[in-house]
Amino acid sequence: MNLDWTPIRAGINRGGILVKQSLTSPSEMFGSLFPSLIAMVVMIFLRDTDVAGAGPVSLGSMMLPSLLGMNIAFSGLMGMLSVLVMERTDGTLLRAKAIPGGMTAYLLGVTLSTSAWAFVSTVIVMVPGLLIFDNVALASVGSWVTLLLVVIVGLLATMPLGAVLGATISNPRNMGLAMLPMMGLIAISGIFYPIAALPGWLQWIGQVFPIYWLGLGMRSAMLPDAMSAVEVAGSWRSAETFLVLGVWAILGLGLAPVMLRRMARRESGSSVAARRAKMMENMP
Repeated sequence: MNLDWTPIRAGINRGGILVKQSLTSPSEMFGSLFPSLIAMVVMIFLRDTDVAGAGPVSLGSMMLPSLLGMNIAFSGLMGMLSVLVMERTDGTLLRAKAIPGGMTAYLLGVTLSTSAWAFVSTVIVMVPGLLIFDNVALASVGSWVTLLLVVIVGLLATMPLGAVLGATISNPRNMGLAMLPMMGLIAISGIFYPIAALPGWLQWIGQVFPIYWLGLGMRSAMLPDAMSAVEVAGSWRSAETFLVLGVWAILGLGLAPVMLRRMARRESGSSVAARRAKMMENMP
């Protein structure tokens, strides 16, 4: 059986167009990077506050790789979620469904653009951070390999979850239903302070989800080995990091196609019109 490359080429082209639009839109770039910029300012003020038990590593230095891990989780999950929800409302998804191979091209384009923006936003935050903060570096080939693997596996773990939520939430106003729990998980995932300082039951909850492991993986790539002393079990737990992220990736990749097919079957002109009417009713 011959593989039809037309949807794949269309998806790659669409992904390239979406990335170009994002990178050439100052308002979109600023909106996406604004939370990270605020966090960077806070981290600069914490450069002189050392983390207890971690040697000469400051809290600001610890937060930099943690922030990068959080950005990967946020880009993967909320990026896929927001695109699917918004483009169901404006009819883009319905138009893609009407074209042979259109859904394949659409989803490939969204996946590529989300992944590309996650990489770009990581570099934009990481490069100045490496220059500003002490004791944070990518000093070996192993560090670079670890960072790249964490980013790739992290996106595989979070983008399918975003697709599942995007297939479930039909109203853009309901995206807060995903945002609020994610903010809570960020607070208990060791992004802003070592998770070992939290009560045991919160540590267990934080370690169930990908955000903690993305932050831990980034810290293992960019911080001195002495910093592992403040982590749970006193080590970077690299094997556990990739195991947990891999499990989430498998679960998401298994569930996402089912949910996306179900969502596509339900899309129709009347459903799009009803969604738009409901949004107009809710507007002040």
